[in-house]
Amino acid sequence: MTPLLTDPRLIVGLDLPSIEAARAMVDRLEGAITSYKIGLTLLARPGGVAFAHELKARGLTVFQDWKLHDIGAQVEGAARAVAEGGCDLLTVHAEPQVMRGAVRGRDAAGTQTKLLAVTVLTSLSDADLADIGYGFTAADLVERRVRQALDCGVDGVVSSPLEAARVRQIADAAGRPDFLIVTPGVRPEGADKGDQQRVATPREALQAGATHLVVARPVVAAADPLLAASALVESIVGFAR
Repeated sequence: MTPLLTDPRLIVGLDLPSIEAARAMVDRLEGAITSYKIGLTLLARPGGVAFAHELKARGLTVFQDWKLHDIGAQVEGAARAVAEGGCDLLTVHAEPQVMRGAVRGRDAAGTQTKLLAVTVLTSLSDADLADIGYGFTAADLVERRVRQALDCGVDGVVSSPLEAARVRQIADAAGRPDFLIVTPGVRPEGADKGDQQRVATPREALQAGATHLVVARPVVAAADPLLAASALVESIVGFAR
């Protein structure tokens, strides 16, 4: 059997209703996908965190998408607990107090967990931000929060592919070429946008400066998830911006 192509930049979001379904999906994608995102729906279930640790023990890259958002001391404690448990990528909201608390917690844990600050959720449009009360467009708010993230010392941000190029410019100008840009809202050519507003194809996202791509529905909801995942990997293997 010909070995499947893999690319660690492609992260599959296990946006599924149960741990059993998520575990079965990981088994189906074995050999093609090595990185997985686990969101709140699974993390909040009994055994959800243990499932994340199970994937880590299997040698997979694990992205725990907690989107921590609380007072600094609480975020510090939570980030330390997650990092000590074993986690490659952890999200927090991109507010200075939150990010500084997360950095303190991760550093106290003494692990290699990378902290990602969520700039603006990819489900939000400029009109949505106005409704919430922000006086910024999505692009302007992302830029502001990226600068704050760099100042706070987190390892990267979660940002729409449409803002990735500007994020890369800001990070490079700050002397942080290693700054991670993780982009949800990635869809194969011609795919349905679902609940995402600011989307791009995998190659477009990488060309713009993304370091990692998060894809969920186009893989986990496909008739043949392994075929869908393999097609995405093929589209980016060897492709660099």
